Amino acid sequence: MRIFGPGAKPAAGASAARRATTGTFTLSGGESSRPTSAPVGLRSIGGIDALIALQGLEDPTERRKQAVRRGRVALDALDELKIGLLDGSLSQVTLSKLRSAAGVLKAGSGDGSLDGVLGEIELRVEVEIAKMAAG
Repeated sequence: MRIFGPGAKPAAGASAARRATTGTFTLSGGESSRPTSAPVGLRSIGGIDALIALQGLEDPTERRKQAVRRGRVALDALDELKIGLLDGSLSQVTLSKLRSAAGVLKAGSGDGSLDGVLGEIELRVEVEIAKMAAG
């Protein structure tokens, strides 16, 4: 939609897309414009420290999900070790996976029973790592 000034009329026979204006747009004389003020700077609630603190907060359910995920990864690595021992194709990659799984199991979940199970998985992983290093 186009706005035409008081004396402007669209060209006769022209399409709406090609209409031209010859008038100007003006505000009525009774209204006054608001005075402009200096731009207001953004207020910092707590700055970077607050953002970092918020990133550090974890939801207990999210911590539990991550702990379960870490436990499953460790169990998968133990299964891979078992298959490698039975198959005779044990590799250094399996040992690396076990070491990384043992490293991530140390973080707690906040749930006592889950932490107990993860502790048992961690112990089993550490025993298997020790066996592989000795033999």
